[in-house]
Amino acid sequence: MGLILSRLKHILILTIAFSATIHVLDAQVQQQGDYEYKKEITWGLNKNTNGGVIGGIVFKLGLEKSENIYEIFGVELSNVKHPQELSYTRASRFIWGKANYLYAIRLQYGREKIIFRKASQQGVQISTGATVGPSIGLITPYYIQFNDPQTLVPFDPEEHSFNSVLGSGRLFQGLDESSFAIGANAKGFVNFEFGAFKNNVAGLEVGFLLEAFNKEIILIPTQENRSVYSSAYFTLYWGSRK
Repeated sequence: MGLILSRLKHILILTIAFSATIHVLDAQVQQQGDYEYKKEITWGLNKNTNGGVIGGIVFKLGLEKSENIYEIFGVELSNVKHPQELSYTRASRFIWGKANYLYAIRLQYGREKIIFRKASQQGVQISTGATVGPSIGLITPYYIQFNDPQTLVPFDPEEHSFNSVLGSGRLFQGLDESSFAIGANAKGFVNFEFGAFKNNVAGLEVGFLLEAFNKEIILIPTQENRSVYSSAYFTLYWGSRK
């Protein structure tokens, strides 16, 4: 845990330092590209320090508020993992000791400032921003194959031993049995947009997210669990502008 927090702090410090450097350069560089737009719609795939290979999916709407300032409306869907999750394989792959999934639905509102605006057919656009908003946590039972691949039950650390688990249940199994947690999220980010054409968007967003729920979320009963989560992340995104 200490190593993860240390890495998160380093990433956050680097992000803040980079953003500050860009603002200083912006005060010295006056020439801007001719790439103007009023509306931006993007979607992306997220990778973060609390997720798997794909941490989640992201949708964002940006509307021009004033010169170089955009109003942001976003939605994120993410699977939040416990840092102590370890995978094993028998009949299928499973995570030993896991009792629940945490699916986070995040609504976000904020501002994004363009620091360097690209030309319409070339260059890189750089922007920084921040969002805040409510979170809904879906706490979904983690199903296992118990003694038989056809016997699927929610994991119970009092009843199930390591040798009795053969694999995990089906994708999204138990979703209708979910309980809820209410929370809030906030993030700061830097965007690098590489789209080659005026109406198309492709780029990379890197940043830091903090999320807190109204109760402790039990993901692995035998480990320390928490109600506050922090993560460094990057998102590859695509979309269009008008």
